[in-house]
Amino acid sequence: MFDTVLVANRGEIACRVVATLHRLGVRAVAVYTEADRGALHVRRADEALLVESYLSIDEVVRAATASGAQAVHPGYGFLSENPDLARACDAAGLVFVGPGVKALEVMADKVRAKEHVAAAGVQVIPGVALTGTGDDEAAARLGYPLLVKPSAGGGGKGMVVVDDPADLPAALAGARRVAAAAFGDDTLLLERLVRSPRHIEVQLLADGFEHVIHLGERECSLQRRHQKVIEEAPSPLLDVKTRVRIGAAACDVARSVGYVGAGTVEFLVSDEAPTEFFFMEMNTRLQVEHPVTELVTGLDLVEWQLRVAAGEPLALQQEQVVLTGHAVEARVYAEDPARDFLPSAGTVLLLEEPTGEGVRVDSSLVEGLHVGPAYDPMLAKVVAWAPTRGEAIARLDAALSRTTVLGLRTNVDFLRAVLADADVRAGRLDTGLLGRLIPTLVPRAPSAAASVAAVLARRGDARRGAGSAWRGDGWRLGDACPVRYDVGGVPVSVMGGPATDGSDATVTVGDAGPLSLRPLAPGSFELDGVVHRLPVVTDGPVTWVGEQGSAFALRVRTRREWLAEQLLSRARGDAPADPQVRAPMPGTVVSIDVASGDEVVAGQVLLTIEAMKMEHRITAPCDGAVTLSVRPAEQVALDHVVATITSTPHEGTRHEPRTDP
Repeated sequence: MFDTVLVANRGEIACRVVATLHRLGVRAVAVYTEADRGALHVRRADEALLVESYLSIDEVVRAATASGAQAVHPGYGFLSENPDLARACDAAGLVFVGPGVKALEVMADKVRAKEHVAAAGVQVIPGVALTGTGDDEAAARLGYPLLVKPSAGGGGKGMVVVDDPADLPAALAGARRVAAAAFGDDTLLLERLVRSPRHIEVQLLADGFEHVIHLGERECSLQRRHQKVIEEAPSPLLDVKTRVRIGAAACDVARSVGYVGAGTVEFLVSDEAPTEFFFMEMNTRLQVEHPVTELVTGLDLVEWQLRVAAGEPLALQQEQVVLTGHAVEARVYAEDPARDFLPSAGTVLLLEEPTGEGVRVDSSLVEGLHVGPAYDPMLAKVVAWAPTRGEAIARLDAALSRTTVLGLRTNVDFLRAVLADADVRAGRLDTGLLGRLIPTLVPRAPSAAASVAAVLARRGDARRGAGSAWRGDGWRLGDACPVRYDVGGVPVSVMGGPATDGSDATVTVGDAGPLSLRPLAPGSFELDGVVHRLPVVTDGPVTWVGEQGSAFALRVRTRREWLAEQLLSRARGDAPADPQVRAPMPGTVVSIDVASGDEVVAGQVLLTIEAMKMEHRITAPCDGAVTLSVRPAEQVALDHVVATITSTPHEGTRHEPRTDP
């Protein structure tokens, strides 16, 4: 085994690799950028070296050499499937913890990979590489619907479904930009889209002695925009015979390129014909969802990556691989489901992660961590194992209910809603299920207890900062008077004592009340006989409250503050949407589709912002003349004004005179 290994990655995967290195007694070296100076993987490594970029091969190799490492573990994403890194490691006398250059080169090019696998006798989906000329003809030959995907990509980045030939040019342009930014290669692949498919992948291990085994399959059909959200092992679809066949096919793919290490072969399986499967691609690295395989097999895949890279043979035969129970994983992202899953940024003000029997959390989170727009939005993975699939889903849901991240938006509440869906619980899955489910989901509203918790936090802050007789608890000379608040649009009235020093009070929350309120220990209270302990933290004008996995950012305003805001806001009547177009998230302007002075219509694309390796089109909220306030490549903050629309009469639009009451 190696003495020192450099981990050329960040976030939860870097933390996860460091954990195995330490368990094996190996010194772990991390790399980090300025944006990650305070990151958890930096704190957990034995040594950490600053680099300009995680994508710089020269810097990674120099850091490994300077630290005395014998090997480089690339994690996933970034340089993990880059053959140039493998060559550079070899030239520097370092071991690349991954497959050989041949496997990396063949499988990195999706077109070449499909041709190679088809020659090996594995069935593939019809597709073609795009050369930049004759794209329309190539698409017409395949037929619509089509899937556009980066040839060198992964993780769903840059993948676009095209149903109409008229949408192809814009889809190709956007996919090329994402591919170039995320992978340094804008080559694209067109594939015929298989309707209602299931995404099933097979985990492989191979040593340097031509011994290849598979560790069963994972179901990864719960995806949003081709990005996996919830994965499980084994798949509820496959029967025993199909599991053996698909595993054997995956092993054949690995042998055809002399594969060494841990890898995954991804297949599309028809839900209507579950015994048929089509090769999609091979991921020549560790997968994000590898924990579910580890939980059902009892194996540490990172350990076996290291052992094989160090020259050890696999100690297992295929017949010794036994899948026990069921495991389900949910990915926690920094995104706002209520705003079309736009990336979220902020500082982790309060963190509570679940523990318990059958629960595992792979996380990069720590209180005080700033989550910015520079990197992928995945923050953590919550995983649960149980003897049966139903028990595993229930255990995962309970674990998510105990997951609290305050200070930025996450998708935890959305994950719980997905797990509660009847089709998900029954195993009736396909890659389009989430797309159909999302429009039916209603964001969870804070309960009366959450509103009370926010008010108590605000009153407590006011008491601690009070400097006059008019205190935040409502105390005044004369008869008792209730203190009224607006909590995120919900009226809350508190009558009685301060309710922060042990005295009782009565509260009314919206239509619920009056309710008896008794403060208990700090952070907990009794509301109508029920004890609540809700995590709360204040951040300027916002009070964050965690409840059953949900995180609510509430503005707690007194009646006077609420009235002042109403007076300051001007009624818009029947006027169109706000003419100021704001950035819905921090990011970089990657393209502009109009020029200042152009006449635009509502819904027309104005520009595109890239954040966390994903592109988001910004559209005009109303008709009029546009004035841009940003340039290509400019960095913008959340709510930054990127354009202004000035209403101008134009042909075909009738403008009725305004009549003020």
